[in-house]
Amino acid sequence: MARNPVKFVENDPAKAAFFNTLRGRVNDYFTDNHISKYGNGAMIWKTIILLLGYTLPIAAIVLLHTPFGISLLLWAVTGIFMAGVGMSVMHDANHGAYSSNATINYLLGHTLSLCGGSVFNWKLQHNILHHTYTNIVHMDDDIQDRLVLRFLAYRSKWYHKFQFVYAFLFYGVLTLYWVLLKDFILHYSYIKRGVNSRSKKENAIILTRIIVMKAFYFTLFFLIPILVFHVPTVEIILGFLVMQFMAGLILTVVFQLAHTVDETTHPLPSDANTIENSWAIHQLNTTVNFSRKNKILSWYVGGLNFQVEHHLFPGICHIHYPEIAPIVKATAEEFGIPYLENPTFADALRSHVRALKRFGHVEAAF
Repeated sequence: MARNPVKFVENDPAKAAFFNTLRGRVNDYFTDNHISKYGNGAMIWKTIILLLGYTLPIAAIVLLHTPFGISLLLWAVTGIFMAGVGMSVMHDANHGAYSSNATINYLLGHTLSLCGGSVFNWKLQHNILHHTYTNIVHMDDDIQDRLVLRFLAYRSKWYHKFQFVYAFLFYGVLTLYWVLLKDFILHYSYIKRGVNSRSKKENAIILTRIIVMKAFYFTLFFLIPILVFHVPTVEIILGFLVMQFMAGLILTVVFQLAHTVDETTHPLPSDANTIENSWAIHQLNTTVNFSRKNKILSWYVGGLNFQVEHHLFPGICHIHYPEIAPIVKATAEEFGIPYLENPTFADALRSHVRALKRFGHVEAAF
């Protein structure tokens, strides 16, 4: 846990019972319907489809020596399924929501390693910092500035006025940055900030594992295709960049549509380092759903268009979010708490662009 963690304080007695009431109703849903909160048969088939979609195009490129144009197309398909694996399989598994079996969660959580990322760092950044301190400046690493991108309403510079134009280009390079540099930067940053409280010996082992994992990843994607199967080097490099761009663009946009939009807030802690809301209500104020009724989109993005439900119940497999969403919405309305959502993907995207414009024109600093 980070040093001096922010505390959540609910001063409204009428809202204090919100989360206990909601949790009880959601638990009753699973009990009354005699179903598990974890994945089911549909989730297993989904996992198989997504993993095959991620691996088979690469196998075809390497084994069949497909023409250059077809090869790049297959790399793009791989990027699409890479994002799908991350959103639907890895994400649930690393939240412990995929299965009641910890070993299955562990193994499927390491599909992130197949995508070039560190599970250990991801859990610190996402499970701890993002889910606990959603949209809180200097606490939630997922909304921190990225190079020339500004996701918060402070200290904008002249070029941020144009970020609504160039942002999507940079979104496409974020997974490339992740597999090349991000895990090493986070490793040292989290130790320094106290987010990672492991001993020096444990962290040496963790760093070694990250290095070995990266070496395996780049061997799999570069050395084996080039040296063993004699796929042209230029084709592999360009294809890899196409894959990363597709995956990065999809993953970043989906995330931004839930947190960096007009409807969400970015609250600042008080002088006493507190947020004047309960944790659950804070999640509702900083998270937005989108396209809840689009079944195809919901399937592909792993229920991340149900971000409200996910942030309140990260231990529930996303396959159940469409059923519990009406419970969450009705309970929120009963307690007078906003339930934020955009009806369609297009609505959410427009809202994100408006937010980028707004953040790009803020002159004041915290």
